[in-house]
Amino acid sequence: IPFVNYSFKFYPSAILTMAPIAFVTMTEHFGHLMVLNSLTERDYFKDPGLDHTLTGDGLAQIIAGFFGAPPVTSYGENIGVMALSKVYSVYVIAGAAVIAVLMSFIGKLSALLHSIPTPVLGGLSIALFGVIAASGMKILVEHKIDFDNKKNLLIASVILVSGIGGLMIDLGGLQITGVASSTILGILLYQILPDPNKGSKD
Repeated sequence: IPFVNYSFKFYPSAILTMAPIAFVTMTEHFGHLMVLNSLTERDYFKDPGLDHTLTGDGLAQIIAGFFGAPPVTSYGENIGVMALSKVYSVYVIAGAAVIAVLMSFIGKLSALLHSIPTPVLGGLSIALFGVIAASGMKILVEHKIDFDNKKNLLIASVILVSGIGGLMIDLGGLQITGVASSTILGILLYQILPDPNKGSKD
């Protein structure tokens, strides 16, 4: 607990190391909302609004960080479960979270979960992450993204390869890896590359 167990202090090196992760959480946040829009047929960018959802996400991260808790941003696994179960109730998800916290205090249950073979958990993880990835592709198809447009094709290609391949950008001690690097590259390419369809005559 800050100011009780330890004194508050800024560590610039730690801030520079962790700051790029904000790109990861924001990118995941946008992607998750887009998938949720598709699953629930609602527009969460308008109601409650991206400003509210990002603020809630950020505040939750800050509060968790003060108490040494792990990140509490939205997770693809949860959305994968929602896509498979078709249950979108906030109350069900919140209830599951409360039950999970309470059950974490039961040692025998924890031991039972640890007894699940690693390949089983690995297969489950592949399925859940695969669902969120497939849902993202579904959105591209539904919105009829034009991949004959060379700009769109190049940006998507760079993002996929750099993100999946774990590209690392090293800026003199500041390392940006994985999703963060692919996000930055995608934003830069979108701003730099000309649109070949812009200004074309019908």
